[in-house]
Amino acid sequence: MGETEGRLTPKRQQLIDGAYRVFMEHGFEGASVDEIARAAGASKATLYSYFPDKRRLFEAVVQSRCSQQGAVICGGNPGGPIEATLRQMAHTFASFLYSPSAQEMFRVCIAESGRFPDLGRAFYEAGPAQARARLSDFLKGAVERGELVIDDPDIAAEQFVALCKAGGFLRALLGARLMSDAESAAEITQFAEEAVKTFLARYAAPQPALA
Repeated sequence: MGETEGRLTPKRQQLIDGAYRVFMEHGFEGASVDEIARAAGASKATLYSYFPDKRRLFEAVVQSRCSQQGAVICGGNPGGPIEATLRQMAHTFASFLYSPSAQEMFRVCIAESGRFPDLGRAFYEAGPAQARARLSDFLKGAVERGELVIDDPDIAAEQFVALCKAGGFLRALLGARLMSDAESAAEITQFAEEAVKTFLARYAAPQPALA
């Protein structure tokens, strides 16, 4: 194990950023250590002192990039109105999913997961699984506050994520539709709004009857 492996130092982040650019361009198998070192502005010896092999480096790239997903999905104000909070979370999460950097990461991990199952698992655990766990915790809090009625927050979290992706995630992933930035932003807003409407139709706590 490298002497600084696992500790996020400026040099380690520099290596991860350089590796990210090369992996996104060439994939895991096509990326060479020489090219990664050049892109990171470091020597191969320095690269190996942080990461003993290319697989560890790829996993670090996945962890670094996907940690954003878990952080942004619960970026709303948990003390605010539940509908507004869910809408903000859905919009932020959908914006992340449809961003070019996230799309690139999904494509590379899907392409490599058949040959390298460990890489696919690392991607899932660092990104989607972490995001769902954070969302599940948020939903448990909403249930405790009487804002939602949910029997299984883990399943509800899966459903919320699926609703955010339902509008056109697969089309975007496959490059089946090209849109301007304005069109993309408008569509993401629509996806988020519809996701929250559907989610609350299923899980919103009943409102007290008017006297």
